[in-house]
Amino acid sequence: MDFNLTAEQQMFREMFADFAAREIASQAERIDREEAIPQALLQKIAGQGFLAALIPEEMDGVGLDAISYCLLLEEMSRADFSVAMLIGIHNGLGIKPLLDFGSGAQREVYLERMANGELIGAFALTEPSAGSDMAALTTRAILTGDYYLLNGSKIWVSNGDVAGLFLIFARMEPGVTAFLVERDTPGLKVGYREKTLGLRGLSCHTLYLDDCAVPTANVLGAVGQGLQIARQAAEFDRLGLSAICLGGAEQALAAGIRFSIDHEQFGGPIARKQAIQNFVADAVTEIEALRDLVHHTAWLAEEGEPFGHRSSMAKLFGAQVAMRTTDNMLQLHGGYGYMKEYAIERLYRDCRALAIVCGTSQIQRFLIARHVYQGANLQLTIND
Repeated sequence: MDFNLTAEQQMFREMFADFAAREIASQAERIDREEAIPQALLQKIAGQGFLAALIPEEMDGVGLDAISYCLLLEEMSRADFSVAMLIGIHNGLGIKPLLDFGSGAQREVYLERMANGELIGAFALTEPSAGSDMAALTTRAILTGDYYLLNGSKIWVSNGDVAGLFLIFARMEPGVTAFLVERDTPGLKVGYREKTLGLRGLSCHTLYLDDCAVPTANVLGAVGQGLQIARQAAEFDRLGLSAICLGGAEQALAAGIRFSIDHEQFGGPIARKQAIQNFVADAVTEIEALRDLVHHTAWLAEEGEPFGHRSSMAKLFGAQVAMRTTDNMLQLHGGYGYMKEYAIERLYRDCRALAIVCGTSQIQRFLIARHVYQGANLQLTIND
């Protein structure tokens, strides 16, 4: 087995890291304070091709393989969580389902506009009463002539304030169906923006659908195929999130190492203390274990092998590593870590969301256990 990155992957990594350090890291505090990613930065991200990361080259995209895509999200997250999340949602939950299930006409209409940043993608599944339980969705779609009328509401729609195209899931007679809904569609209203503990640059909104008129041509995939589309998108998104966890943990570790060298107590830098060394050694070990899990899962995805249970493992472990590393690096800072003038305070708030978004850690444990027991001919359900 060859664990080395290819020359192309290494080139991509260096390019991603350079852009993140030069254009994003210096704006992370501003993004958190102003609760928005500057439009000028979004334009630069689009100009680099990061919003077209998964679009094949023959469709005028960048055509990153799965490992290179994870490297992109890792390096973005090493600079700022919110930026990495926006890019990941746009690519993994916006563009990837369109590539996997979209018609030629739909790709022609939307992919170029999504690639250049004219349309940012968003994913609208979760509902107030159903949570992320796709079988319990209450948003309805009714066919009326050449349109479907959608009625209901969605919560926690990330990218809500900047999105131009929403992938919305609704129930109808044949089953849950996915719809491509443009922002200016009659009957669609982007509502309240949630105030969040962290990830403040990533907007999170409620969507209201009141006889939202969606052309029949905007059904993604087949009518009734929505559950498959949502599950497949979530599997890939969890892979991306695990890479974001990896980059976030690396950013926290780097902050801790810098502080431990610069901060002196008892006649020397605190890095000379065994307790501090233990924090760093544990973090490095867990980060490297996570890297192997992320890259192996990405390799499976690239090879076309089943990877859903592995992406759940990577996301579960990634959230644990990111939170544990950030918590320990904050502890390493002592009282300074609790002060807003140090970046570790922001990182601590940001990474807490990673155990919640795109399926909580509890849901990931269920998915992993279900896969294990399927091998023993025992079927588990979420309601067991």
